[in-house]
Amino acid sequence: MRTEGLWLKCEGCKQIIWKKDLEDNQSVCPKCGAHSRIDAATRLRYLFDSDYEVFDTDLTSSDPLAFVDSKPYSERLASMQAATALSDALISAKGTVEGRPVNICAMEIKFIGGSMGCVVGEKITRAIERSIEQRTPIVIISASGGARMQEGAISLMQMAKISGALMRLDEARVPYISVLTDPTTGGVTASFAMLGDLILAEPRALIGFAGPRVIAETIRQPLPEGFQRSEFLLEHGQIDLVIERRELRDTLRRILAFFAGPSQPTP
Repeated sequence: MRTEGLWLKCEGCKQIIWKKDLEDNQSVCPKCGAHSRIDAATRLRYLFDSDYEVFDTDLTSSDPLAFVDSKPYSERLASMQAATALSDALISAKGTVEGRPVNICAMEIKFIGGSMGCVVGEKITRAIERSIEQRTPIVIISASGGARMQEGAISLMQMAKISGALMRLDEARVPYISVLTDPTTGGVTASFAMLGDLILAEPRALIGFAGPRVIAETIRQPLPEGFQRSEFLLEHGQIDLVIERRELRDTLRRILAFFAGPSQPTP
């Protein structure tokens, strides 16, 4: 019997864990509670009641700058699309959580570091516009290294584009719940990730804008221990709740009930 790939080492406690035990526990270490990174499709499966509808799967970047670093951006996109079976770094979907309709956008960290380019910005904006039209709450799950450098200023423009759409969502009084996972950094943190009516985060998630070295060199002061972790941000009032992954679905159910009132019985 082959045992390759059946055991994993926890990044938190460094203990060896049976892979199936970890997966059955939503990739949360049963020994120390460390949260391993999971893909966007798995997150949606954990949250929605059952099947869900996926939107805008045909949107792909046109490589507006014809960018080349270690290889052409067009080739990088093609390889990521083949590896993840996604058109870009976000899945936009609609389904139900405990019978309540909700739009959920989940970012995919494996797709160029979950970076935000024009496709991610367009998908989120369209999801927000659907939420306004249908008066359906929206949840955005962030997992990103920030704006996508291969798209230059176009990627930075998505910060304003999404923030403008969220302003219209707020004016329509439709709820927006932001969920921050490890990592949530750069332009994503500087825009929609921190604009939720409620901001939730997974335990020990890395959340910040710039790296510690850049910050230390800028302010010329020593930095507090763990200052870019979700618990520190909770303590200092920048997020509302640190919630374990296994409890997120029930927490969303209670939040949606608070905003929308008692659910109606199915006829």
